[in-house]
Amino acid sequence: MSANSRLTIAAHALAWIGLYQRQGNEVATSEQIAGSVNTNPVVIRRLLGDLRRAGLVESRRGAGAGWSLARELDAMTLLDVYEAVEPGPLFAMHRAQPDPECVVGSGIQPALQGIYEGIEETLRRELARVTLEKVLDDVLAVPR
Repeated sequence: MSANSRLTIAAHALAWIGLYQRQGNEVATSEQIAGSVNTNPVVIRRLLGDLRRAGLVESRRGAGAGWSLARELDAMTLLDVYEAVEPGPLFAMHRAQPDPECVVGSGIQPALQGIYEGIEETLRRELARVTLEKVLDDVLAVPR
């Protein structure tokens, strides 16, 4: 299994847009953001679409097209971003029902369910504590 980077890329994009707007720019293009992330603009547009549906960014079409923040970075948490780009549970159970006649097969899901719920609750609580403003502040504090 490989790690999912959607939350990281979405946080990167939001911090980049926030800084870009602070520098006096009104909207950012997906191409500009993709350059910072070093990915294809299509990847950025898909993520920004999820962020738009969650009310975190706005898009403008036509002349002067691009993306802007729908609210300030200090009013967005990593939990907001996580919920926008990772709508499902952190951990899933089997795709097919395990063998109910097997002692492990019949008991594995109930055994893991509570553990997974506790991990998810802890993750959500920690993500809710961190604003995108804090993320950008930490980015800007990294020695170059």
